[in-house]
Amino acid sequence: MKIYLRQFAVVVVLITGCLSGNESELFSAETVKKTEWQAAAASVVITPEKSMWMSGYAARNKPSEGKVHDLYAKVLIIQDVKGQKVVIITTDLIGITPALRDPIAARLESEFKIPAAALLMNASHTHCGPELREGKATRRGLGSDRGAEAREYTQGLVNKIVATIGKTLPKLEPVTLKYSYGRAGFAMNRRLPTAKGVSNSPHPQGPVDQRVPVLSVRRTDGSIVAALFGYACHNTTLGFYQFCGDYAGFAQEYLEADHPGMVALFMMGCGGDQNPYPRRSLDLAKQHGRALANAVEVALSVRQPRMIHGPLGVAMDDVELEFATHPTREELLKQKERGNKYEKSHAERLLAQLEERGGIQTRYAFPLQVIQFGADLTLVAICGETVVDYSLRLQKDLKTGFGAVEDVEPIIWVAGYSNNVFGYLPSLRVLKEGGYEGGGAMTYTSYPGPFTDSVEKCVVSKIEELTTQARNASK
Repeated sequence: MKIYLRQFAVVVVLITGCLSGNESELFSAETVKKTEWQAAAASVVITPEKSMWMSGYAARNKPSEGKVHDLYAKVLIIQDVKGQKVVIITTDLIGITPALRDPIAARLESEFKIPAAALLMNASHTHCGPELREGKATRRGLGSDRGAEAREYTQGLVNKIVATIGKTLPKLEPVTLKYSYGRAGFAMNRRLPTAKGVSNSPHPQGPVDQRVPVLSVRRTDGSIVAALFGYACHNTTLGFYQFCGDYAGFAQEYLEADHPGMVALFMMGCGGDQNPYPRRSLDLAKQHGRALANAVEVALSVRQPRMIHGPLGVAMDDVELEFATHPTREELLKQKERGNKYEKSHAERLLAQLEERGGIQTRYAFPLQVIQFGADLTLVAICGETVVDYSLRLQKDLKTGFGAVEDVEPIIWVAGYSNNVFGYLPSLRVLKEGGYEGGGAMTYTSYPGPFTDSVEKCVVSKIEELTTQARNASK
């Protein structure tokens, strides 16, 4: 891949990943029953109807001022030949909270008889969306009315998404699923090693995952119902006060304009330590969006996509991680007295925990999820702002001993920012290096400090366990 930069214009030469395999296996109509899959997709506008405090960037000092374009939640429902369903919901939001996912999952079970484990919710992590995290809205907006505003928005969002699911389910139709990938070159590692530690700056030699995985959902006549695509990069090209989906929002907008009737769904990958470069302007967000859309177009046009067969297998369970530091009351009082405004606020939140609970939180549990598509595709959904090491490792580790066709490896697709975006999820390497993603960002949360050194081992072990369960269920 070559990237040419001139006057901050980015031209990306996309390299397409073509998967090898027997062409007759991939394309013969006789190998895929028309009823092997059914699917339907839809979208709903979730742009706040009034000015709200915005997500991301602790330095924000005022609410939103209009919009560049609408924000969306998008729904893709896939059903296998056995009638099992998965519901994938992508959103132009900073993150998924329990206050958003839990009621949707509960209503999915009660109203539509779809288990909560079959629901995957992902956030694009745009920093130009509404602040739906009640506690942060209250702190950043400097008033309790901001928390109520976030709560009201979330409750309305739950109703919108559930209603969209209800309208989409009756529209299931016979489809085929095809996988391919392209590449986009604007993501770069942002953890630059320096003599004073890790700096939040471009690090061209740092680990990166520039793949753009694409799952196309096609009718039997070849027309496209939906394209689910991913990328591992922060949606932080922009930092102004207008609602906008950033590069991911523009990519979806361009794709849907070029494919009338198709729903384009962006699923954030493990971009916790990746930034879009260059950045800081609306034009650059549009350029990155076009680069990403071009990568998807290349993937959609490959001559030998991988046919994805069923049935579905789903597994979901919590992993519990331990925090390495448990500050005392005396230490917190000193931090409150001597720290900067963010450190003081952090100390106040932990002191409040001591008063209300009698102790500071020492562990945190969050769900991990694996969706298996036959023997062809393993989709892993990880909570939190997941760093790229998880994607790179799991793409290798999970391929062992499980091939769809002889000599053809299964596809491993790892999504971060899924189901509960509680904060940063570092790998062991990132944890030991320190810096913002390694533990510094904890200052902006209500958690006491970085995780212990067992963080990556615990997460990967649980994912391996869930992968085995999902694969067994899909046989």
